[in-house]
Amino acid sequence: MQTRTEELMDAIRTRIAGRSLGVGDRLPSVRRFAETMGVSPSTVVEAYDRLAAEGVIRARRGSGFYVTGAGTLPLSIVDMGPRREEAVDPFWVSRQSLDGDASMAKPGCGWLPPDWMPEAALRRALRALARADGALLTEYGSTRGSPALRRLLLAHFAEEGIEAGADQLLLTASGTQAIDLICRFLLRPGDKVLIDDPCYFNFQALLRAHQVDLIGIPFTPTGPDVAAFENAVQAHRPRLYITNSALHNPTGASVSPQTAHRLLRTAALHDLIIVEDDIFADFEPSPSPRLAVLDGLDRVMRIGSFSKTLSASVRCGYIAARPDWIEGLVDLQVATSFGGPSPIATALIADVLAGGTYRKHMAELQQRLARARNRVADRLHALGLEPWIMPRGGFYLWCKLPDGLDSAQIARRCLQDGVVLAPGNVFSVSQSAGQFLRFNVTQSDDPRVEASLTAAMKTSG
Repeated sequence: MQTRTEELMDAIRTRIAGRSLGVGDRLPSVRRFAETMGVSPSTVVEAYDRLAAEGVIRARRGSGFYVTGAGTLPLSIVDMGPRREEAVDPFWVSRQSLDGDASMAKPGCGWLPPDWMPEAALRRALRALARADGALLTEYGSTRGSPALRRLLLAHFAEEGIEAGADQLLLTASGTQAIDLICRFLLRPGDKVLIDDPCYFNFQALLRAHQVDLIGIPFTPTGPDVAAFENAVQAHRPRLYITNSALHNPTGASVSPQTAHRLLRTAALHDLIIVEDDIFADFEPSPSPRLAVLDGLDRVMRIGSFSKTLSASVRCGYIAARPDWIEGLVDLQVATSFGGPSPIATALIADVLAGGTYRKHMAELQQRLARARNRVADRLHALGLEPWIMPRGGFYLWCKLPDGLDSAQIARRCLQDGVVLAPGNVFSVSQSAGQFLRFNVTQSDDPRVEASLTAAMKTSG
């Protein structure tokens, strides 16, 4: 629903688009326009100021507001020419999901729909922020981030069995920034890094930006293939291994106790650092083995964020690690971002986490997701797509297409119908997942998804 200010702005844009106001024309005075539209003068002032900020009009001191050249542009986004064919690479899903029209179906995206998120709790927290001290709204964040949010995280770690001190936790602007800081801190061009195959596509994109050599380790229903992991560590002497050990993205699998112990033993023998992305932890109905818990944050660094459980709009991540590593990462974050994450974002997250609504929200979400996984798995089975495993939690299904079908070709075809899919090879460093698609079960109920998949599979078979 539009505010009165937005209605006034649209009215002026319509006059400009319809040429009843041309370049250089003077807008009605504030008082006269207020009388015409039946609003207060302050509402007109706000509308004029916002249009001036957009460059649609400009103010002349003592004279009023005038239409600029920008005001003659169409109301829609200016056509930038024909859309180029995008490569189906690790950026594919991000480009299509983030830039796609809001009307598109996005079973390939990596977030929950708004009505699955705790909007009421977020709105309450926002109202509380509006009454906060002015410093919270205007000043830089501290170098390690909000003490209140860090205390909540440390208490959560203690419940898991990680006894970490305040000097072992750093808040970052996002989960992606947490990985980027670690890469800047530990890696140099040409270093070897192990990743799961398949793995979260942005691990590949970010690591390649740091000019390191990627070595894929085949992923199994109980975690990385331990024999392949051990052989790769001995052969390549990698600096780092990055993984999701719980509700792995994209497969949904979780590491078994046996696999976890062998990974840590190999890492200790060969001085390998492990980065464990625990972003999906709260989606598990009961905790599976965590490398950071078993290791005690010695050579395992835990990272996470709140974009999957609370809000992708309110960005904040964290790094938990040894104190000496955190100290170096703090300086690096200051050098690259001048301070920690937004105090507004961290205060909002802390407010929601501190209340009882978050635990209730996650408990309800786990049940709702379990129903959605079963429902979507049944629909996909009817189309001939089979889940690799049925995950214990989370919102992903990693599904195999019938023989002879290529997921990239299917994804391109479905995109023409306004359906964004996540084809398998965007997740695979070895390009060995061409028969797979990752489905977000919370985004897969749109009837267009099934219809488009059916048509694409028929024409591609």
